[in-house]
Amino acid sequence: MSSATHPATVLSQACDCHVHVFDPDRFPYTANRAYTPGKASAQALTALHKGMGISRVVVVQPSIYGTDNACLLDAIEQLGQDRARGIAVVDLATVTDEELTHLHAGGVRGVRLNLHVSGEGLVAAREQVLAARRVARMPGWHVQVHASMAVHIAMLDHYQNLGLPVVLDHFAGGVMPGPEGEGHLQQLLKAMASQPLYVKLSAAYRLPPGCAADALARQFHAAAPLQVLWGSDWPHTGGSGGGGRKPQEVEPFRDINNMAALQHIVLALDCTEASQQLLADNPTRLYGF
Repeated sequence: MSSATHPATVLSQACDCHVHVFDPDRFPYTANRAYTPGKASAQALTALHKGMGISRVVVVQPSIYGTDNACLLDAIEQLGQDRARGIAVVDLATVTDEELTHLHAGGVRGVRLNLHVSGEGLVAAREQVLAARRVARMPGWHVQVHASMAVHIAMLDHYQNLGLPVVLDHFAGGVMPGPEGEGHLQQLLKAMASQPLYVKLSAAYRLPPGCAADALARQFHAAAPLQVLWGSDWPHTGGSGGGGRKPQEVEPFRDINNMAALQHIVLALDCTEASQQLLADNPTRLYGF
């Protein structure tokens, strides 16, 4: 595939598997939040995807909305369930069957565990993963986890015991430099060959320094070609840099060239069949389009 090729438009049903929608005017953010983003509407998302040739999308509940999924459900309704699905955040200890059924009817197909934000230590992380069994009764649902690769490795047995597909955000947290990081990667690649572990090749700009997205993408695809997904991570929070986040101030988004980011991964895989799996076939199957 040449560098001039528009990577999404060569496929039908290409899917961006990781975006957020922020609408603070209609859906206020939770008071207890780590940052305050500006508006990022479903309309702006549609315009972005139209220019990229992306026809499907998965909207992910961000931490600043807590367990109030109203904005998420509204975004899916605006986009239409013919092209949109959602990943919710719920209190697994208290959520009712009726609430889960309501989320499913609204296009939700999984729950997200953010172990960076709320998982203080491996004991708390393990408790959250075990609690996620709660959603196993929902048809076609899975568990999505945002954590470091070291935490994922510590959770592998618990992921397997869930009896559900598990999706690991942002290159599974990336590989830390050194023998330990490489050892973690090899453990994860081996697990992917025998467990329903998916990895999102998303947000390469969040990878640890020295971690090459193209090389990592090739390794994940080689280990389990039916278990890789792509996501833009639009609208790219974290634009305040490393100076500390100030929730009392509106934080700028990062300036990311989404087409270039997608092109980089497509060219790394260097195979039309791999692109078809990554952008269309795998998300169609996982999210039930």
